[in-house]
Amino acid sequence: MLKRRVTRKIMMTSAVLFSCLLMNIFPNKKYEYTQSLKYVASYHEEVIYLIDQYQMVARTKINMEDSKDIKVKAKKLMEMLIQEGESETKLPSGFKNMIPSDTKVIGIDYKDNILKVNFSKEILNVKEQEEEKMLEAIVYTLIEIEGVDKVIIYVEDEILTKLPHSKKNLPAALDKSYGINKEYNIESYKEIHPVTVYYVSKYNEEYYYVPVTKYVNDAREKIKIIIEELSSSSLTSTNLMSFLNSNTKLLATEEEVDTLFLVFNEYIFSDMDTRNILEEVIYSISLSVRDNYNVKEVVFRLGEEEIYKSVIKTLE
Repeated sequence: MLKRRVTRKIMMTSAVLFSCLLMNIFPNKKYEYTQSLKYVASYHEEVIYLIDQYQMVARTKINMEDSKDIKVKAKKLMEMLIQEGESETKLPSGFKNMIPSDTKVIGIDYKDNILKVNFSKEILNVKEQEEEKMLEAIVYTLIEIEGVDKVIIYVEDEILTKLPHSKKNLPAALDKSYGINKEYNIESYKEIHPVTVYYVSKYNEEYYYVPVTKYVNDAREKIKIIIEELSSSSLTSTNLMSFLNSNTKLLATEEEVDTLFLVFNEYIFSDMDTRNILEEVIYSISLSVRDNYNVKEVVFRLGEEEIYKSVIKTLE
C-alpha cells in the first residue's frame, strides 16, 4: 500500500513538473496578427536642364517620384534646380543647378497649358554671368512637362519682366522661343531667324544632349539648317559632337498634319548592311525638329521607304 502511494505521488509530481515544462516551452499566449498596407512610391525618369562641366545648359535626366499632378511635378523639379537644397544630392554626376540657395518655391498655378511659378526674392541673387542660363534651365525644364506650353515666372507675386542684372526685357510668358545656349551667327540685324540644334556631349561614359539656339540670317527651311549643322565636320564648340555622317544629305522634306517626313540618302545609316541608324542621330534630329516645328512625329525615309518613325511625345 505504502509502495503504491509513493509510486502515485512520484507519478503526480512528475506530471506536474512535465506540465510546467510544457508551459515554459509553449507559453499560453494569444497571438495577434495585424495587416497593414505600405505605400511604395514609384519612380520615373524626368527630363531636367542643368549646367554641365562646360557651363552649358544641358538636357539630362533624374529619378524622381512619379506624379500625374503637373503642379506637384513642377514644384519638385524646381526644387531640384535650387542650389544646396535637399534634392541636390539626386543630381547626376557632372552637373549642377543654378537657382541661388535659400530660394523658395512659394506657389505654383496651372491653367490653360500655362504654368505660373512664384519664387521668393532670393532668386534675384543669381550671379550676373549665370542669370540667363538660370532662366533657360527653368523654362526648358518646365516646358518638358507634358501639357505645359508656356511659363510665367513670378518673384514675390510680381511677374519677372527683366533679368536682375542686365535688365534685359523678358516676355511675360516664356516658351522655347526664348532660346538656350544662344549663339549669334549674323551679318545683319534684318531677317534674323532662330534655329535650335541638339548636339551630343559626354561626361565619363554617358552621353547627353545640349541644345544650342543659333541666330542666323539664313531664311532656308529650318530642317535643312539643322541637318547641315549636324553633318558638319567642324563644330564651333569642341565639347559638342554629332554622330551624323558628314556625307548625309537631306534630299526632300514634306510636312503634313502633325508629321514631318525627311528623305535621306543612304549615309543616314551607320551601317549599310544592317541598315541601322544610331540612337544619337535619331535623338539629335528629332529633338531639333521638336523645338522648331509643331509636329508630333518625325518619319525618316530612304526614298519612298520608311526606315524609322520617331514620336515626339516619347522622346525622354
